[in-house]
Amino acid sequence: MSKILVIGEVSDGHLDAGVAKVVAAAAQIGGEIEIALFGVNLGDVAAAAAKLDGVAKVRTFESEGNAHILAATYAPQIVEQAADYSHVLFAGNAFGKDTAPRVAAMLGVQQISEIMVAHSATSFDRSTYAGNAIVTVEAPTGSAIVATVRLASFTAVGSSGSAPIEASSSSAALPTHTRFLELKAQKSERPDLQVARTVVAGGRALGSGDNFQMLYSLADKLGAAVGASRAAVDAGYVPNDLQVGQTGKVIAPELYIAIGISGAIQHLAGIKDARTIVAINKDADAPIFEIADYGLVGDLFKLVPELEGLVS
Repeated sequence: MSKILVIGEVSDGHLDAGVAKVVAAAAQIGGEIEIALFGVNLGDVAAAAAKLDGVAKVRTFESEGNAHILAATYAPQIVEQAADYSHVLFAGNAFGKDTAPRVAAMLGVQQISEIMVAHSATSFDRSTYAGNAIVTVEAPTGSAIVATVRLASFTAVGSSGSAPIEASSSSAALPTHTRFLELKAQKSERPDLQVARTVVAGGRALGSGDNFQMLYSLADKLGAAVGASRAAVDAGYVPNDLQVGQTGKVIAPELYIAIGISGAIQHLAGIKDARTIVAINKDADAPIFEIADYGLVGDLFKLVPELEGLVS
């Protein structure tokens, strides 16, 4: 039977929402699921992790050395634990993409990236060619499988569990060549783009950063996150942390409203898992309408205020 270790990310003292989706992927693999948390003052975070459905145990590794997320520091500690597990899973976000390769390299195994479906304990689907093709890969048995999980492909598990919490420690030698200096992050009152249930996104047709205020206003009414196409980011309308697509963030909201976005294939690669797509564009032949569930052809500067008025 598989024994799976999910590496949980702690963000601003809270359990990252992506952990529940990684647990869903682990459940699809099948077997005993444990979560490892690294940090300090993990009481509330561990309690939240223990409630996730399907989790058999939560292990906490509290030390001052784990106070800040550093892949170089986390990796040797994870490697030390890996011998007891058949799988070590990470979220396919910045944290996972930074840490998983180090763990795989130290274990001398190949990493499997962006798992979309688990057919068995060793057989997985993952996307390639910017999401235009899906390949099935078979991992060798006999050594730990290190993988990241494509969060957009899984629905978060519920939180009705009550797994035990175990305080653990590590004797792994930590590197001294890397140390934490400072973290600068943009703060927003809006939902995180990668876990938001509703996303309002704009493209180059908005014409300016000032015009994006229409989208922020609509998003406020909907309780939505705001995203953007690469064209809008390249034009300087919004910062690049809002970019959705192949070279931006891959998202899977319940509702995605694309405003003034033509639907380049690189953008579609980031929204293909959205449940419902609404497109607003004056070009009736725009590619976005080929995948949209609902489409409005017309002037976005007229339609968006009308839509906001209906929401109000």
